[in-house]
Amino acid sequence: MPAETEAALVRAVDSAHRHEALFSDRAANIKQSAVRDVFDISIRPGLVSLAGGSPYLRSLPLKELGDTAQQIIAEHGLEALQYGGGQGMEKLRQQICEVMAAEGITDADPADLVVTTGSQSAQDVAAKVFCNPGDVILCEDPTYVGALNTFEAYQVDVQAVAMDDDGLVPEALQQRIDELQSEGRTIKALYTIPSFNNPSGITLKASRRQVIVDICKKHNILVLEDNPYGLLRFDGKPLTPLREGNPDDVIYLGSFSKIFAPGVRLGWALVPKHLHRRFYLACEAVVLCPSPLTQMLVSAYLSDYDWLGHLETTRALYSERCSTMLSALAQHLPASATWTRPDGGFFIWVTLPEGIDTYPLLYKAIDAGVVFIPGAAFTPSDAPSNKLRLAFSAVSSEDIVTGIERLAPILQEAIASNRA
Repeated sequence: MPAETEAALVRAVDSAHRHEALFSDRAANIKQSAVRDVFDISIRPGLVSLAGGSPYLRSLPLKELGDTAQQIIAEHGLEALQYGGGQGMEKLRQQICEVMAAEGITDADPADLVVTTGSQSAQDVAAKVFCNPGDVILCEDPTYVGALNTFEAYQVDVQAVAMDDDGLVPEALQQRIDELQSEGRTIKALYTIPSFNNPSGITLKASRRQVIVDICKKHNILVLEDNPYGLLRFDGKPLTPLREGNPDDVIYLGSFSKIFAPGVRLGWALVPKHLHRRFYLACEAVVLCPSPLTQMLVSAYLSDYDWLGHLETTRALYSERCSTMLSALAQHLPASATWTRPDGGFFIWVTLPEGIDTYPLLYKAIDAGVVFIPGAAFTPSDAPSNKLRLAFSAVSSEDIVTGIERLAPILQEAIASNRA
């Protein structure tokens, strides 16, 4: 090894050792997302990725959107490329109210909205504003890995609550609250994805929705309703969000990532009036302002394009791909494996027999040319998981069949070995 290289390595090791003591306690809780890990792998040529929850973008009018972006810069560049307001542009906030009205929220006030850098940043702000280290946030089991990573970074104790085929179980929620409060714990929020839960694809039954809010309200627990998939119900009839009729007790998080394009990195939070100012200031402290350029592009998309027609097209496509994956699973997996049957969204949740850990199976799957997300990523527990998430949204029906054909022998072998 050249002397210069050896000296550089020595300096790097010495610096790393000295600076280790500078990390905050919080930094130890910041983790790389398992989904992002697999995403980097899934772009390898030849792999069929059933991993990433990405929307289908090829049906977007890309050339026309390019012309729109060019026009925005040419005609409104001084505004589009300058700093903007921290709350987001008023026109876009008014349009977001129209989007939420299509979901069933009829009383939203643009003044109560904060435009965010995707709903992920809204989750971050919620944890920052409401939680001290050691406070509890309840969540569904399973739940979105990005939310888990965000909450844990703020040293929040994330406690899972059981789901069944109809979503979060009210009795299980009440029991968990009683247990934690009897231990003297402080519960700040329930984080829930009621429509087409990521990763399970399960939807909270309509008759349970107000019951869940009422339980939380009784115990002074905020509801963080994350609803990026609500408009992607296959039949085009979204269930009414928890926020409707509960403006004081639910913070509603939305996103353009699934209904338009994730690259614009825009979402929103509809915040109760009495909580809005602190939430807004915390958002502003993080990003200063959401991008005016992307806000203007999204605003133009909502006003100048048939965005509801595009949603209808993609819903039909997702429904077809979901059916293809369900049929392939039924054809290739044994009866001892089960899976959810979503009515919308992007995901199917597969459960293998107890005793199987799906994480080691990922590496075998990669060697076979297919990628999935192991179930352990979607729970605060450190225990092995016998579950896995499959995404159908951005994969052609032909590739879905190929992917399941590649994955099935690996799962069959694991099941057979587990019985032995």
